[in-house]
Parts: sequence; structure tokens; C-alpha cells
Amino acid sequence: MEKKKISVLAPHTIVSGKRLDQIISKIFPQYSRSCLKNWILMNHVYVNGCIENKPNKKILGGEIITVYPIINKITSDLPENIVLNIIYEDNDLLVINKSPGLVVHPGAGNHTGTILNGLLHRYENSKYLPRCGIVHRLDKNTSGVMVIAKTIFSYYYLLKLLKNKKVIRKYQAIVKGNMISGGIINAPLIRNPSKRTSMIVHPLGKCAITSYKIIKRFKFYTHILLKLETGRTHQIRAHMLHIRYPILGDPLYGGINYSCNYFRKKYCYKKQTFSRQALHAHYIEFLNPITKQLMSYQADLPNDMKDLISDLDE
Repeated sequence: MEKKKISVLAPHTIVSGKRLDQIISKIFPQYSRSCLKNWILMNHVYVNGCIENKPNKKILGGEIITVYPIINKITSDLPENIVLNIIYEDNDLLVINKSPGLVVHPGAGNHTGTILNGLLHRYENSKYLPRCGIVHRLDKNTSGVMVIAKTIFSYYYLLKLLKNKKVIRKYQAIVKGNMISGGIINAPLIRNPSKRTSMIVHPLGKCAITSYKIIKRFKFYTHILLKLETGRTHQIRAHMLHIRYPILGDPLYGGINYSCNYFRKKYCYKKQTFSRQALHAHYIEFLNPITKQLMSYQADLPNDMKDLISDLDE
């Protein structure tokens, strides 16, 4: 853990007798309110050179407020020279096009070779950021666009945008079955108690909303465009299974394994296998943390999905 110091003169314009925890959340927006309150309670905040551990302390304006952020260095994960397909980059963030098969964050069975390892190799300061600046994830076998923060301010700003549903994310997928029309899926999701690696629709779950529309119909499949209104784990994959149009190639949410020759012919891709779920994060849109300018980026379908569509079109 490294100890750094940030000192700021409390401006009269935003103070006027407000509580310390309210004031520092405005002065240091790069940190969450709960994080700042914990630092007050842990004696990491000073007012005019003296420790202040009462969040409700009234600030009048003109005080020197000093914060000693608790910044944990990442030591369990190692830098690796992982190729990151960068679409856009500036001093505060980068947007990448993740290839299928690339894991975002180390976990069980994937301790190395991840995007996080690549970030540690490419950006030395990423070791001071939560999750090295990763604010959202894509599943291992889902491809497409991701935005990653390069500064602590950008990290918390992008997290806030995601929490407030201010980041637009669109996906393309090939699903089993011939859809009649688009629609909206409003079905809460909860972790499957009998299979903890998957999610299921359940009334006690967290709100999850996905909208979708048809791009193109094939004989037994449909190419669709989806938009996330919320960002739950495996949301698109679990939702498409719920409405009985599972994503082609999905090993976890692929639907019924038909044994009858008729259903095998009708609902199985003619090559019998597709190496991953046919799901691609196609588009992302958000406000730049610094300039507040609207930014949008997209990634073309990867070659395996282009080949799949070509095969289905025959």
C-alpha cells in the first residue's frame, strides 16, 4: 500500500456549513462517498492539519482539507504482454475491441493471460486503480467493445455513468429459432442456486431489462441487435434462453439438447458446432469524463460470426 496526500482549500461557494463527508464528496468526485466516509472514520482526513474523524463535522469554508487515500497496489496479478486491440485512447481512458476467448479479469481457471494482465504491462499506473481501470466486463467468449479507465477520476465517473444507465451498449447475436418481431425482456435475474456459474430469471432477482430487434431472419435462426438497459451478469444469454431463443453456440444457455433427428436438423447449425456463443458487443456510447463530449465507438463482427452468417445465408 502506498501513501499519497491530496490537499485542497475548501471553497466558500460549496461549503456554507455543510458536513465534512458532503463537502469532500464534491471536492474529490473521483472517489465514492462510502470510500471517503470510511477514510474519515479511519483517520485519513485532516482539516487544517488536524485529524478529523467525524463525518458530520461542519465546514465553514477556507479550511485546508487533506485526504490520504488508501491506494492498494496490485501484487497478486502480474504484467503480461497481452495484445490489446485499441480502438481509441487518450490520457483518461481507452476503448478496446476484445477478441473472443480473451478473459477480462483473472479468476478460477484463468489466472494469467487476461486483459488485466495486459493493462498492468502497458500502463504502470494501472496497478493503483481498482481492477486496473476495468469498469465493466464481457464474458470470455463474447467479443467486442469495452471502455477502460486510465485514471481514478475516470474510473469512478464511468462507474457512475453505468450505474445511472448513461452508457449505451448494443450487441449483435445469432439466436436459435425464427423470431417474429423485436421486443423488450423485463425479467429479474438471480444466481442459479443449483448451478452457481449461471443465472436464472426469478422474481426475487435484480431488475434486468434487455431490448432487441431483428436484423435478419434465416431459415431456422435469427440475427438480432440487442440493447442493454441494465448490466447484469450473463444478462443477454439468460434472457434469450428465457424467451426460448437461446444464442447459437452458447455452452451454458444453449437450450434443450434435442436428440430427435427432426429437431437436430431444424435447430442445430449445419456444421453442428460453433466454438462459442454467437454474441458480439457491437457499440458503446458514453460521455467523456473530462470534456463531457459524447463519444461512440463500434466494432465490426469478428470473422467467425461473419462466416457463420454467410453459412446460414446459403
